[in-house]
Amino acid sequence: MRKTATVAACQPRDVHGDIEETLRTIEVYAAKAEKQDADLICFPECYLQGYVVNEKKTRELALDLSSHAFKKVLNRLSEFSPVLIIGLIEIENEKLYNTAVVVKEEELLGVYRKINLYGGENGVFESGSSYPVFEDNGFRFGINICYDLNFSESAQAVARQDADLLVCPCNNMMRYQNAEKWKYRHNEIRARRTLETGLWLVSSDVTGEKDGRISYGPTAMINPKGSVVEQVPLLKEGMLVQKIVF
Repeated sequence: MRKTATVAACQPRDVHGDIEETLRTIEVYAAKAEKQDADLICFPECYLQGYVVNEKKTRELALDLSSHAFKKVLNRLSEFSPVLIIGLIEIENEKLYNTAVVVKEEELLGVYRKINLYGGENGVFESGSSYPVFEDNGFRFGINICYDLNFSESAQAVARQDADLLVCPCNNMMRYQNAEKWKYRHNEIRARRTLETGLWLVSSDVTGEKDGRISYGPTAMINPKGSVVEQVPLLKEGMLVQKIVF
């Protein structure tokens, strides 16, 4: 029997250190996606607090998922029925993680902690240790976060668990020269992962310019043949919503 899912991914403006603003943005996108019958909505890497790899600042921003502060976040999102995948900075037992939480109707279904750390992330974040797979409405999905996608094994670890979809919160805010170099390579790399695994892939990224850096995106949906079937325009805020038949 064939399975279907309607998947959304958001490309919001990059925000640092303002959880109230990012929650409002999440609420706006989630409401729009829900009206289009989305089963799942993906938000960017570390989006809730902003992507920060300064040890002191990262620690200040981090959330313990057992804390009252995080329970307040869950409560804010309780009215939405789709699964929400949100990147955030997590702290547990004084260790910091680059984490994607999987949330549905005020319940934390689970987490994925980024395994392949890049550059300045090393020495700030701890590496995760597993690739959990989640199930909702009959389809299965796992998560890779941004730099994970450079490693075939990360996608394969999800595919081996009979997943249908690879969900990829990303944050590609880079210095101008580097951003220009990578502008189109992100999707080229993601397409390789779909061809290798036979999975659908959806990515979510920030956009905008800040402090000598720029993020074009891209937020995109890529099919198992390596073709981009939908994409939010580069440097534009927006959301894609795509019905998938697995």
